Amino acid sequence: MLIRKMTLKDHAQVLALWRNTKGIGTGDGDNKKEINSYLKRNPGLSFVAVSDKRIIGAVLCGHDGRRGYLHHLAVALDFRSRGIGTSLVNACLSGLNALGIAKCNIFVYKSNISGRKFWKKSGWGIRTDLLVLQKKVS
Repeated sequence: MLIRKMTLKDHAQVLALWRNTKGIGTGDGDNKKEINSYLKRNPGLSFVAVSDKRIIGAVLCGHDGRRGYLHHLAVALDFRSRGIGTSLVNACLSGLNALGIAKCNIFVYKSNISGRKFWKKSGWGIRTDLLVLQKKVS
């Protein structure tokens, strides 16, 4: 298994992984054009895990200059509990740290029980003082 930086060439496999992973929501912003923009804006911060040319894990990572953000961490079901998710997250956090980003946020669906367990076990704390609000701009 190899952890490497995500490239646009990975898009089809990554999108398929996200769509086939319970608890991961995909939307309009996950198309190839917008992922390309995200990767260009946040170079070297998103990663994939590869086994025998198959992408078995992926995570998007970026920042706004103050805080980092992880999106869509997914590991194929048949490769879970091997430290792959943790390795992907650590690669992102190392990249953010190198840029001087001191904190990182994630968004997890309340219904994603296995994801919530993963993040809690990994030392991430739940913020109960915040709500996420969203509005379409187009």
